[in-house]
This record gives sequence, structure tokens and C-alpha cells, in this order.
Amino acid sequence: MNVEKGSIILPLPTEEIVNNEENMWRVKLPAKYKSFLIENNGGVPVEKSFMANNHSYAIDRFLCVLEDTENNDLGEYDIDVTLTRIEERLTDNEDLVGVDLLPIAILFAGDYLCLDYRESKDRPKVCVWNHEESGELDPVVYFVANSFEEFINSLE
Repeated sequence: MNVEKGSIILPLPTEEIVNNEENMWRVKLPAKYKSFLIENNGGVPVEKSFMANNHSYAIDRFLCVLEDTENNDLGEYDIDVTLTRIEERLTDNEDLVGVDLLPIAILFAGDYLCLDYRESKDRPKVCVWNHEESGELDPVVYFVANSFEEFINSLE
């Protein structure tokens, strides 16, 4: 996948930093997503449109992993910052440790593209989380793809 020149958020995360995030989130990131994150942290994709739930969606920007969000002008796009803002709306289990839905990209109009770990902590599907329909402990999602790789291949 190609990202727009100059859109990657620096500094790029190391594999160690991403592994620490995986441990905190208590999930296994797909290898393709992990390498994409390390190489294209927060990048804006050139091909950004996809279909789900009979709607066309557009990616504004992929989210990133930063060690220091407070001193980065683009820190608001950090995955952990996003989780802090919406985490009660990403699960129906108030006792959950880790994540069920991991936001990986912000979509046009405020929805998020997520890795969906509800069925498997090792093989997440890709979904759209709908911010308008979701409530606290009541996430509303729409299936997009069976894997991150399948999703990337579907972008137009």
C-alpha cells in the first residue's frame, strides 16, 4: 500500500514499541498490519476508498503509535489516545482487560476502521465502528474484511 508523501507521523515506532502495545492491548497484531505500522505510522493512504454495509467509506488517516503524544503535533492520531476517548463505546464488556475492537484508522465523518478481536485474539477481522450508532458498552460495527491483508487489497 502506498501512502501520501510526507504524511507519515514521525518518529516511526520500533518493533519493541509495537510489541509493548500488543501486550498492553492483549492482542496479536496481524504481521501485515504490524509491518505497515512500523513503516507507515499514521500515513494517509493514496487508495483510501472501500465499501462496507452498502456504503462507501474513505480513510482520512491511519492511526499511529507514538511514545510521546503530548510533544507531537499529531499526537491526537495515536491509537492509545483514540482508545482513551472512545474505549467504553468499543466493547460490551465493562470488565474487559485489553481490547475487543482496536481502532487503526479514522474515517471521513468520525467513524473508525478497527481490527475486530471479538471472535479471535490472534486473527482479527476488519470492521467499521459507527460512532453515531454506538453507545456506552454498545458498539455498532459493520464487517469489512476477514483480514488486514484482504482489506488492503480492496482499497480503491
